[in-house]
Amino acid sequence: MNERKQLVVKYAHQLFIEKGYQATSIQDILDYSGISKGTFYNYFSSKSELLKAVFISTQEKFEHESNELLIGQNVADIEIFIKQSELQIHSNRSNKLFSLFEEIMISNDTELKNFITHAKFKHIHWLSKRFLEIFGEEKKPYILDCAILYSGMMHQTIHFNALAKEPDFNPTEIIRYCVDRLKTLFDDVSQSGVQLLDPDYIKQWLPECFDTKQDFHTALLHSTAELKKVILKLFQDEAERVKHLKLVHFIQEEFLQKGEPRHFLIESAVLSLNTNLKLKNSKELSDFEKIIASN
Repeated sequence: MNERKQLVVKYAHQLFIEKGYQATSIQDILDYSGISKGTFYNYFSSKSELLKAVFISTQEKFEHESNELLIGQNVADIEIFIKQSELQIHSNRSNKLFSLFEEIMISNDTELKNFITHAKFKHIHWLSKRFLEIFGEEKKPYILDCAILYSGMMHQTIHFNALAKEPDFNPTEIIRYCVDRLKTLFDDVSQSGVQLLDPDYIKQWLPECFDTKQDFHTALLHSTAELKKVILKLFQDEAERVKHLKLVHFIQEEFLQKGEPRHFLIESAVLSLNTNLKLKNSKELSDFEKIIASN
C-alpha cells in the first residue's frame, strides 16, 4: 500500500471513530483527506472496501507486534500469550474496533458482516494454534472447542467489566482471570474426553489458510520450542547447553527480523548444531532443518 493510500485509510479511520461508519460519507473522507473522487475510486471500489482496509491495516500491525513478542522466547510460555492478549485488547480499544464491529453487525451490509465473521474465524484459528503450542499435541482434540469458549469468555467479561468499571477497567486482570479458567478447562475436557468440534473443522471456515503450506513463522516458532527442549535434555554441561540454545535463538531471530535472513550465517549455525551426534540424529533437529529449507 503506497503512502498516500495509507493516509486515506488513516484519515477515514479517524472519521469512522468520530462520526461512526454509517454517518461518514465518501465526501467527508474526500474533504478530510484532501483527495479527489477519482483518486478515491482508484484506491477503493466503495466505502465498505475502505473500511475493510482499515481493519486489515490494524490487524497487520497487531500481528507484526505480536510476532515480535515471540522472538527469542519459548512459544509454550503462557506469559507471552498473556502479553499478546494485552496487546490485542490495547489495539482493539485504541482503534475503537469493537464499536465499529457492532455498528456493522446491526447494519444491512451483508458483505461487511461476512468480512467480520471471517475475521472472527481467523482469530479462533490463531487462538487454536497458540493453544496447541502452549498445551501440547495431547490436547489437540480440544483446542478448537477451548478456543471458542475462551474467546466468548474474554469478550463478555471485557464487555461487562468495561461497563461496570470504566475508566478503572483493567484488561490484564481479566486476561489472567480467563487464562486461569482456561487451564482448568483444558484439564477438564481432556480428562472427560468430551469433544464438540474436531479441530480440523476450522478448515471449512478458512479453506484459504490450508490450501498452502503452514505459515512459516508459526511452524518455525513451534519447531524452535521443541528443539530447545531436546537441547536442555541432551546437554548436561552448562556451557554446551547455552552454546546450542544461542545457535537456535540466532537462527530463529534471523528469520523473524524485518530484513532478509543471512543464509550463509544460518547455514554455519546449522552445521554447528550438527556437530553433536545425538542432536544430529534427533527428529526435532531434522524437522527444524526442513522448515528452514522450506523458506
